[in-house]
Amino acid sequence: MYLTSVLSKIRAHRRYRRTLRAFTQLNDHLLEDVGISRNEIDVIARRQYDQ
Repeated sequence: MYLTSVLSKIRAHRRYRRTLRAFTQLNDHLLEDVGISRNEIDVIARRQYDQ
């Protein structure tokens, strides 16, 4: 059970990093097109971490 929990946390952190990287690579115009401001990126990426 402990190993499953650890692996789950690792996968969640990878999702967080992938999401963070994807959004930070977008320019401000593209972010605006999808309705996200640059200062919201971390909050959105953390949602991936919590799932």
